Amino acid sequence: MEETNYVRLLEEHDIKPTANRIVVMKALASSMLPQSLAELEHRIGTIDKSNVFRALTLFREHHLVHAIEGSGDGTKYELCHSHDHDHDDDQHPHFFCEVCQQTYCLEGVELPEIALPQGFELHSANYMLKGVCPHCAK
Repeated sequence: MEETNYVRLLEEHDIKPTANRIVVMKALASSMLPQSLAELEHRIGTIDKSNVFRALTLFREHHLVHAIEGSGDGTKYELCHSHDHDHDDDQHPHFFCEVCQQTYCLEGVELPEIALPQGFELHSANYMLKGVCPHCAK
């Protein structure tokens, strides 16, 4: 993805495109798997943990990243393909492999519909499946 596309995507989510935010977004976009804060900090190398965390927090507030909880080493982050900064229309389940400790996105797998009791308002969902990935099952 070209830098102008990163800037456009940030602006579409009402996020001011700063140099640090663009670097964090590039690191997320270039990763095949969701990344933890430590993994992103290591991958980037030029931005300290607090600045990476601030960018991720802002991205999460504007539905630009998914925060995936329940994997082996804490929260993992992935670029969200939502088209709206107020609502996440890119929700999908994730799979945590108990052998290799990797978290996988299960794109194209629908989340089950949950009927909440009256008065409850859903803001986000974190659907994590755990088991063994195909690579480790061999």
